[in-house]
Amino acid sequence: QMELVESGGGLVQAGDSLRLSCAASGRTFSNYRVAWFRQAPGKEREFVGGINWNGVNTIYAASVKGRFTISRDNTKNAAFLQMNSLKPEDTAVYYCAAGLGLQGPTRYPAVYDSWGQGTQVTVSS
Repeated sequence: QMELVESGGGLVQAGDSLRLSCAASGRTFSNYRVAWFRQAPGKEREFVGGINWNGVNTIYAASVKGRFTISRDNTKNAAFLQMNSLKPEDTAVYYCAAGLGLQGPTRYPAVYDSWGQGTQVTVSS
């Protein structure tokens, strides 16, 4: 498994932006597709977006499409989640996940066998 460490969370106001980072180590990062998930209090974990191994293909949940952007830098073993126009309903713990494979990104959590510890994002109204 790969070790993943998220950072960049915090408390912001509605309409603000945040950029989350996911630092990877322990495996060859470019062999993995990456996704971001989130979990709000009292709710199930939900898919936010995913990116394939080389960053060419991305997919997003409908709730964040057009506001969030996933990217990665394989030379730095890192992935990113740029979040713009944040809303109070975006408040959650955000998790980075990685799954071995050169296939396209997927929203199914079972594909990802490495998970970070999460970073809290709180958006006030």
